[in-house]
Amino acid sequence: MREYQQKLARLLAESQSLFFQDDLRLKDGRPSPYFVNLGVFRTGRLAQELGHCFASWIVDEGLQDKLDVIVGPSYKGSAIAQAAAIALWQEHGIDMAFDYDRKEAKTYGEATGHGYLFVTGAANKGGRFLIIDDVGTSMATKFDLVKKIGWLAPRVEKPLEMMGVVLAVDREQVQAVYDDEGRLREGKRGPDAVAAFEEETGIKVSSLLGIRETVEYLHAEGLEVMVNGTLQPLDDEIMERFNEYLDIYGRKA
Repeated sequence: MREYQQKLARLLAESQSLFFQDDLRLKDGRPSPYFVNLGVFRTGRLAQELGHCFASWIVDEGLQDKLDVIVGPSYKGSAIAQAAAIALWQEHGIDMAFDYDRKEAKTYGEATGHGYLFVTGAANKGGRFLIIDDVGTSMATKFDLVKKIGWLAPRVEKPLEMMGVVLAVDREQVQAVYDDEGRLREGKRGPDAVAAFEEETGIKVSSLLGIRETVEYLHAEGLEVMVNGTLQPLDDEIMERFNEYLDIYGRKA
């Protein structure tokens, strides 16, 4: 793992963004031994550290000279886009534009007669876009953002080019399956949302970390993670439950 990946894995544990809990249920109703919530990155230090990780990935991938705008889907992605842009400037001297979408178009002030869909206006100039966000489960917010960016195409100064989507953490899960009455079918594997997004849009999805490598790293290093309300290293029993869960609901390599 690279430096920024190790840093992010440690931050996930330290901030309790990653935690394990018995009888935990996901939003889609499935049982899960763990959960990831980057919404707890709510201090200046944590935001700066997360920005560092994204900026390091961008430079590591050689994208710093191939981008014009970093775009984050509202709401969580907006703060991440700004943090990444700040880190690029502070750590690499790269003054990158950033933007994030509005839930409703602005139609007054400088947007009179235009109906702006983005906040800072950087996206309105067009160019090469990188979408960054915390996680991707259904990829619905990313689909929505791509549509909004596409709406800009006939209205911008530069041709639009999507350079990719990068997530902080790839949960590496398929979606849930429901019966005709909307009831969850536990143990059934649904579609792979990331693969479907890539196929439909032609945009590659990357991540700073996958959940498997994150948990395996924390286990190997003996780092403390929140488990049922107590900070402790991940033991073999927890790892067994984690691996069994991904055997059922995890994305296949």
